[in-house]
Amino acid sequence: MFKKTFCLLPFVLFITYNLQLTTCFSQPLSSTELINKAKLYDGRVVYYEGEVIGDVMKRGANGWVNINDGQNAIGVWISTSLLKDINYTGSYKAFGDRVEVTGVFQRACLEHGGDLDIHAQTIRKINSGRLRPQRLNPDKKGEVFILLGVLISVWILNLLKRK
Repeated sequence: MFKKTFCLLPFVLFITYNLQLTTCFSQPLSSTELINKAKLYDGRVVYYEGEVIGDVMKRGANGWVNINDGQNAIGVWISTSLLKDINYTGSYKAFGDRVEVTGVFQRACLEHGGDLDIHAQTIRKINSGRLRPQRLNPDKKGEVFILLGVLISVWILNLLKRK
C-alpha cells in the first residue's frame, strides 16, 4: 500500500505543478476576441483584465461594473462582497482601478436581457486607480482675467449711467 502511494506522489505533484503554471501564466482574453468569438467562449470560464470605468451599479447582493481593456468595455456581473476593493472608477476626474476578472462568459445572457457579459467568480486588483491631476490652462487663465476686467468695466459704466 505504501509503495503505491509513494509511486503516485510524484505524478500528483507533477500534475499539480503544471496546473498551477498554466493558471498563473495564462494570458487574459481581449474584449475584441471575446466579442468576435463569442460563440466559442459562451458558457466558458474566461480570464479578462482591464480598467474599471463608469459607475459601480449595485443591485442587491450583486452589482455591475464595466471593465475596459483599451479596446472595448464589457459588463461584469459581480457579488457586492467582491466589489468592496474597487476604490476608483475611470472618468474625467480619475484613472480607474485595474483589475483581473475570472468568470463565466455569457454571449447572450438570459438573466440580463440578452446582453453579452461576464458573471465574475473572482476579481483581483492589479493596480490601484488615482485622481487625474487637474492643471489650469495658462491661456484660459489669461482669458478669465480679461473677461473679469470687461465685466468690471461694464458694471462701472452701468453705475455711472444711472447717476
